[in-house]
Amino acid sequence: MAMRRAAQQAIQALGSSVSQSRRLHATPGSKKIVGVFYKAGEYSEKNPNFVGCVERGLGIGDWLESQGHQYIVTDDKEGPHCELEKHIPDMHVLITTPFHPAYVTAERIKKAKNLQLLLTAGIGSDHIDLKAAADAGLTVAEVTGSNVVSVAEDELMRILILVRNFVPGHQQVIRGEWDVAAISYRSYDLEGKTVGTIGAGRIGKLLLQRLKPFNCNLLYHDRLKMDAELEQQIGAKFEEDLDAMLPKCDVIVINMPLTEKTKGLFNKERIAKCKKGVLIVNNARGAIMDTQAVADACASGHIAGYSGDVWNPQPAPKDHPWRYMPNQAMTPHISGTTIDGQLRYAAGTKDMLDRYFKGEDFPPQNYIVKEGKLASQYQ
Repeated sequence: MAMRRAAQQAIQALGSSVSQSRRLHATPGSKKIVGVFYKAGEYSEKNPNFVGCVERGLGIGDWLESQGHQYIVTDDKEGPHCELEKHIPDMHVLITTPFHPAYVTAERIKKAKNLQLLLTAGIGSDHIDLKAAADAGLTVAEVTGSNVVSVAEDELMRILILVRNFVPGHQQVIRGEWDVAAISYRSYDLEGKTVGTIGAGRIGKLLLQRLKPFNCNLLYHDRLKMDAELEQQIGAKFEEDLDAMLPKCDVIVINMPLTEKTKGLFNKERIAKCKKGVLIVNNARGAIMDTQAVADACASGHIAGYSGDVWNPQPAPKDHPWRYMPNQAMTPHISGTTIDGQLRYAAGTKDMLDRYFKGEDFPPQNYIVKEGKLASQYQ
């Protein structure tokens, strides 16, 4: 109880028309809300603001129960006999995160007769079959902007780790070795290098702004050209043709959502269009890349370094080729789940639940599916 209260105080400090059976806002009465989060174990006790785990459940349990709602939290989400599966038939709201995604398939949506609302605590709702959700008249929303700073900072870190060849040097220290030449022969300055982001939405723009002081040549490819004043302020050049941009870049950063159009976008042929020795950072989604094509390109040296925190699938199996390919600086999906990010997406989730109970609209930018229509980035 004390842990819940502490988490709630931290959050507070930060401050359908398509289907008759599925409504945009809550129907009267008690609701069953299910949250799927990663398990923290002993680490949940080490920080009272660690709210994004099963043990803390975003810090909203006491609040929900005080209003007469039932709140179930679990990390068990896979297979026909998992804990999540038991609650699908009668749950009204499902909360999940990109960091431990509960895959919401068309089959699961069909079983969920009471389901009205799917909330992503964070950014990125591609773990949901959005077309099936739209067809069923469900509302899908996420906490837009909640962890954009977290991810952009992480991307900048990964760029520097790759450019400076940091990981092999760190591994030397752990092994008790000392071989400066083995590191420095492929360690460079970031200044003067060409960095291109594929996608210049909220995260992409923040990354470009943070790269400006490094005196890089900044390029971006996006479906929309950014405002001319902002473009000039950042010093980034718009590249309409993705394939024409790729060979210009020393570093490529993936900042696009996963959609049917972007799935497998970086296959063997597209990777071949990149400069030999390119460095790639991907904190967007693993399925944007052809898994084996990336592993092969890292092995051949065409990709000189690959870093990211997103995999396909997640969690990554022990035999995933990216675990063992050379020249990689991979981690689990951590970039957007810093403590600061958790507090922001927990507060945003609570706000949307409160609006849902009161029959109020969410902030427009949070909707991914509303009244049968998908947000533009997923179309």
